[in-house]
Amino acid sequence: MQNEVKEVPRRAIVAAVQLPSVTDLEFEASLAELRELAKTLGYDVVKTFVQKRNGFDIRAYLGTGKREEIQAYVNDEAEEIEALLVDHEISPSQARNLELAVGCEVMDRTMVILEIFHRNARSRAARAQVEIARLGYMAPRLREAAKLAGSQGRQRSGEGGRGAGESQTELDRRKIRDRIAELQLEIVAMNAERKTQRARRQEHKGLAAVALVGYTNAGKSTLMRALTGSEVLVANKLFATLDTTVRALYPESVPRILVSDTVGFIKNLPHGLVASFKSTLDEALDAALLLHVIDASDPGFERQLEVTDDVLKEIGANIVPRIRVFNKIDHAGDAAAQAECEAALKAKYPDCVVMSARRPEDVAKMHQKIVAFFQQNLMETEIFLPWSAQQLRGEIYANCQVLQERSDDEGAFFMVRSEADVIKKIRQQLGLEPMHAPIENEW
Repeated sequence: MQNEVKEVPRRAIVAAVQLPSVTDLEFEASLAELRELAKTLGYDVVKTFVQKRNGFDIRAYLGTGKREEIQAYVNDEAEEIEALLVDHEISPSQARNLELAVGCEVMDRTMVILEIFHRNARSRAARAQVEIARLGYMAPRLREAAKLAGSQGRQRSGEGGRGAGESQTELDRRKIRDRIAELQLEIVAMNAERKTQRARRQEHKGLAAVALVGYTNAGKSTLMRALTGSEVLVANKLFATLDTTVRALYPESVPRILVSDTVGFIKNLPHGLVASFKSTLDEALDAALLLHVIDASDPGFERQLEVTDDVLKEIGANIVPRIRVFNKIDHAGDAAAQAECEAALKAKYPDCVVMSARRPEDVAKMHQKIVAFFQQNLMETEIFLPWSAQQLRGEIYANCQVLQERSDDEGAFFMVRSEADVIKKIRQQLGLEPMHAPIENEW
């Protein structure tokens, strides 16, 4: 067995401008998030540069003095600094001028996120969506890239006397537009295919859907694995999950419940990316219940709440019933600190669930709460199954929750709980009139 070669993190630095309208808490939280994004991308952030200004430098984002300070640091370091990560989206010319000033590659926040998405996308749909977002980001930057490479793009001669022709940059932009149009058509076809698959799932008897949503790295995938007993990717990285994963709730219940994990949200996620990943978030629209997972141990969880609420509203999922799940309570300190944190959360959010996805007893309670939600509109009734129709016994147990069973010389009596349509179908198979209202419990 060959030894795995461990990838050595590349060294990077971070820089950000704090505007007067941004509080110190918000600014530090955003910087911490960028450092986590850098870690996900394989960078080791060795230093952070901060500058307070009334506005971004129109030429190179950072002011002259800060650019010179960074250049000196990059030149003096014994080990190479491979990239400067900027905590804002900056223009192509700002990026180009900043690279020339500091002497290393510059990646803005949007570019960092796009690169993470590019590396982590697995499904055909996710890869297509990522490519559209990357191409849209690259298109206005082609001219600046050509300048940085020392090329202005040669003019190609026209054909057949049709004029001077197009520059290389213009040709590249046209290719990007054509490729985006091609990908959009592919996504339309894939969306139609996914809708058909979802419609087929909805045809199954007693099917219900719950979607996990929330801030990236809040523990959604860990909770997903705990609730479904499945092997779902769990990684302490931002955006570890890009493709929607769907599994059945385990142990299974009546009705059968499907659980889906979705891409995590993040502050300042570029609108282009939200649009590109709308189909990934469509599981939240299709769900009958959302589990809004929040990291209870994060001091900035209220900011997480706000980000998730905003994105859900943007995709139209804010009307879906929701349970707030404060996860990772076991990371909030010792037992006393956890109890204090839980009390404070329940006082502020009375209907919330405070738990750890790593505690089986907490997961069991969450399981019960999910099942209770989907069973609240079920009807309870009695079904009599004569001995001559015992072939339907398996169907009753497969599609109903059997609360009690008794028998006499004529056959078996089942007190069941299930959806009205399921009970109606069984009664019709028995040649009985469909029952429109539950009967009194005679047990």
